[in-house]
Amino acid sequence: MSQRRITERKKLLDEKGRLTERGYATQLLLDYDRKDVKAAKIRVKEWDYYYFGNDKFGVSLTIADNSYMGLASAQVLDFERKSIDTNFAFVPFPMGRMKMPSSSVNGDVAYKNKKTEISFKVAQDKRILHFDMPSFKNGKRLTIDAELWDIPKDSMVIATPFDGDERAFYYNQKINCMKVTGSMVYGDSAYNLDGLPAVLDWGRGVWTYDNTWYWSSLSTVLPEGDTFGFNIGYGFGNTAAASENMLFYNGKAHKLEEVEFEIPLEDGVEQYMKPWRFTSSDKRLEMDFAPVFDNRTDLNALIIAQDAHQVFGKFSGAAILDDGRSISFRDCMGFAEKVRNRW
Repeated sequence: MSQRRITERKKLLDEKGRLTERGYATQLLLDYDRKDVKAAKIRVKEWDYYYFGNDKFGVSLTIADNSYMGLASAQVLDFERKSIDTNFAFVPFPMGRMKMPSSSVNGDVAYKNKKTEISFKVAQDKRILHFDMPSFKNGKRLTIDAELWDIPKDSMVIATPFDGDERAFYYNQKINCMKVTGSMVYGDSAYNLDGLPAVLDWGRGVWTYDNTWYWSSLSTVLPEGDTFGFNIGYGFGNTAAASENMLFYNGKAHKLEEVEFEIPLEDGVEQYMKPWRFTSSDKRLEMDFAPVFDNRTDLNALIIAQDAHQVFGKFSGAAILDDGRSISFRDCMGFAEKVRNRW
């Protein structure tokens, strides 16, 4: 497939609300402004999602303004107990009132009510995350204070249209392999977050109603001390101009072509907790995935529905960089998901 690289800074949308460019970049070159959207305002979706963790526990923090609903949420995953605790503040019809930044490079976002306090701040060379909910689960308080540093220069950026609606688009950045310093206190348990790898999923767009996507992410430190990770996926609109598949090694991006998620089947039914296989069309990424925990969501609320399997587990395999070097990795904790959303 073609891999069209975006190299010049310009506006993301033209005067008719259509993408000015389609393709990928390693930095956020296209300038997004919610005011430039020409589709129905109820269709605009904006979110910042952070995840960090190791092979024992994981944490995700999200602030999202999906126009008809806003969320300020946290999840704590315990991979040893195979459990997940989730809580959130729900904001009906924010329609831009959550003031999501137009760029991931600068701009802060925060939400606060009587039960929840969350903020994401961008400072020089670091990101500051805060979450506090006095009654998160079963009366236990959850407090998170984390700084993300060693921000890589390269990231995965994709601008894709959707077939059937010229004013629908997906503009997304994934920043892998950031490093965490900080702490989490959950009830009587304290967690040291120092050294954990982190990823940011920054998304802005106008989506069509019914979509199924595949996404997998890894951020890790190899035994030799090198940082390594990847972002792979498909189903996010029409990716004919470029895939969003990319390797990251010591802060530098290495572009891949297509990657297939081979989820095992039995009698036509996907077996998410059995070993997966991943293969790239350019033979530069071959790996196995051993599932540990399925973060399952099955929601059907009239016109809004989500059927999601976010599966956490361990990746083992080999990746070939742009210069031909082969990087081997084994039992590295990450996640892979298949999600169908009607939203």
